[in-house]
Amino acid sequence: MGPDHVIHILWRGRGSRHVQHKGVHYDTGTMFRGPGYAISTRRKPPDMAVVRRELEIIRDDLYANAVRIVGSDVGRLTAVAETALELGLEGWFSPAFFEYPPEETTARLVAAAEAAARLEAAHPGRVIFVAGSELTLFMPGILAGKSVTGRLQGLKADPALLHNGKLAAYLAVLVPRLRAVFAGPLTYASLAFEQVDWGPFDYVGVDHYREARTKDRYIEMLQPFLATGKPVIVTEFGMRTFHGAESSGALGFGVTDTTRLWLHTRPVIGRFFRSRLNGTFQRDEAMQAREIADTLEELEGSGVAGALLSTFATPGAKTDDNPRYDVDMDSMSLVKSLPGGRHGTVYPDMPWEPKESFAAVARHFARH
Repeated sequence: MGPDHVIHILWRGRGSRHVQHKGVHYDTGTMFRGPGYAISTRRKPPDMAVVRRELEIIRDDLYANAVRIVGSDVGRLTAVAETALELGLEGWFSPAFFEYPPEETTARLVAAAEAAARLEAAHPGRVIFVAGSELTLFMPGILAGKSVTGRLQGLKADPALLHNGKLAAYLAVLVPRLRAVFAGPLTYASLAFEQVDWGPFDYVGVDHYREARTKDRYIEMLQPFLATGKPVIVTEFGMRTFHGAESSGALGFGVTDTTRLWLHTRPVIGRFFRSRLNGTFQRDEAMQAREIADTLEELEGSGVAGALLSTFATPGAKTDDNPRYDVDMDSMSLVKSLPGGRHGTVYPDMPWEPKESFAAVARHFARH
């Protein structure tokens, strides 16, 4: 009896349609490569004392039992995952590699799986390896195009490209190589429209956002995944923090001035360019909290086994009293990062303040 069959029996045996894996993303630093990305890295090397404290807050005050640990540096991923596991949280080990060719993507994922395997050996069943995310868009070779923008344009022009079989062929080669080094459960974080053979995986994973275009059929869109008979995890969902983001048709994406953001990240000259939004927007924490709470309520009882919310914190997107510079509005985080080295009032030892969405998620997780 393989791990796939065991997990399926255990999940079904719980006899509950409520979400079992309740969690948030925790970004350890994601490196974006190639054209189409405004920034190269998202987070400095983590202070492990801060990491531990944040993970304790996620466990004790947010009432989560799982963390999707995301990042491009395997050493950081491993250190954060080890801390999460020590604290009793479930670790969804999620290496994030962008714009590497398939052979190098595979090599990097296998190396990450080897690191995850050491944690899984010490914490059996509590480390889940996420074998890539949305590779159709973020790995060259599935679709033509030198960047995510080019691939999206090609897909929009010819949706039939999704049926080219290249993603399934890639995963069919990748999974045996991961299984050779990692004995724990596997999933893949898919786009809702990607064509994935879920047979080799233990969990079905789908990044699934609820907004104007999907609100009326949000749960309906999950039915093909539920029909596999395997436990389904909504591996990514969330909402930005400005008025109208929920009805923008693009999840509120694209309101940061990316040129200034790129300049802000440059050595030497970066201090002369403050990150800012590309227009005038109104902060709306109540909307973010309401939309996330509504999504969580819809997922309860839908049949999904897990919901992993994006995201806990976005340290690079600081809030500001001047709306033009309040780039936290373009963040999906549950906490707002404070500028100038300031600390919060709710958590005086932390460089952030909880948003209204933090309380909404905590109420939901505590109740369910």
